[in-house]
Amino acid sequence: MIKCSNKSNFCKIDCIKKACGSYSQVHIQLVFAVQGRQNSIHSKWEKDLHKYITGIIQKKGHKSIAINGMSDHIHIFFGYKLTDTIPDLVREIKKASTVWIKENRLVIGDFHWQEGYGAFSYSNWDVQKITNYILNQKEHHKNIGFREEYLNLLSEFNIDFDSRFLFDFHE
Repeated sequence: MIKCSNKSNFCKIDCIKKACGSYSQVHIQLVFAVQGRQNSIHSKWEKDLHKYITGIIQKKGHKSIAINGMSDHIHIFFGYKLTDTIPDLVREIKKASTVWIKENRLVIGDFHWQEGYGAFSYSNWDVQKITNYILNQKEHHKNIGFREEYLNLLSEFNIDFDSRFLFDFHE
C-alpha cells in the first residue's frame, strides 16, 4: 500500500499514479520483400544489412531478437515497445536501409523495398520457436518458396487479404 503525506483522496490517487507504470510484452515478426522480388540482397553483405537494421530497431527502443532472410526478402523478429506505430517503424527501417544499401553501392542499379509488409504477433511462449524459424531461413526455403511461406502466414493468422495487393511475386 502506498502512503501519502496527507489523507485526501487526490493524494492517494496521485501517489498511485506515480507508482504505477505501463508494461507490455509484444513480439512482432515483420516480413517484407525487395521490390519486384529481385534477388538483390547478396550473401556477402546481408549480415551487415541485418546489423544495420538491428541498430535501427534498438535505437528506436525495441528489442531485436532475430533477423534473417533470403536474397529477395527479410524476416525481422523483435520485442515491440509501444512508443512507435508499426507502420512508422517499418517505414523507418525500409527508408534507412535503402539509403545504407545505396550509399554503400551494394547493388548494381537501383534498390527499393516493396511497399507492403506483413506484421505478425506472437506470445512469449512462441519466442524460441519463431527465433529458430527465422534463423533457419536458408534451410526452410529449400522446401518452400516465399510466396507459399507468406500465404501460409496470412492463413495461419486468419488475415483476410486481396491477392491483387500482395507482393509482386515472380516465382
